[in-house]
Amino acid sequence: MKKTVTVTADSAGNVVIPSKNNPEWGNIRVIQQRIVVDNNGFARKKTISALIAGLVGELKSFGWVANQEIEGKVIFKEQLTPFNPKDPERDYKYGGKTGVICTIEGSPIYRKTFYVTDPTATDIQIRNEAGEVVGHDNGDEIRAAHLKLVEEESTKETSELGKM
Repeated sequence: MKKTVTVTADSAGNVVIPSKNNPEWGNIRVIQQRIVVDNNGFARKKTISALIAGLVGELKSFGWVANQEIEGKVIFKEQLTPFNPKDPERDYKYGGKTGVICTIEGSPIYRKTFYVTDPTATDIQIRNEAGEVVGHDNGDEIRAAHLKLVEEESTKETSELGKM
């Protein structure tokens, strides 16, 4: 895996993307290939992205260009309080493509990615009083929703084959 982060650009080649709500503010999107291991020990290679927010002028002053590699890391942060109290649903952690929100004792888990300049930084996960990482506790609900998705996809494929 790369230990660097790559700067991206939009379809027009712009690295700094102004906010639609306030053009003085904007962001730069960065990506990194990471090995991600879930709470069940299942590993996969994923491209993780993060937004670097700031004043447009400041972001442009970095002089970054598309596909430039920069030192740092994209990390995950998980917590039981919203990152944005005005839009708490924005950063829910979902169980795959199921649409089920991951929870701990009924409380939603919030998950967000961040770019940090320290390439040795580690993900920030929810821990219990003993300091152990705590995963979501609604796995049965997520597995049931996943099974339903698989069944629906299988039914859809069978139906489409019948139309040929």
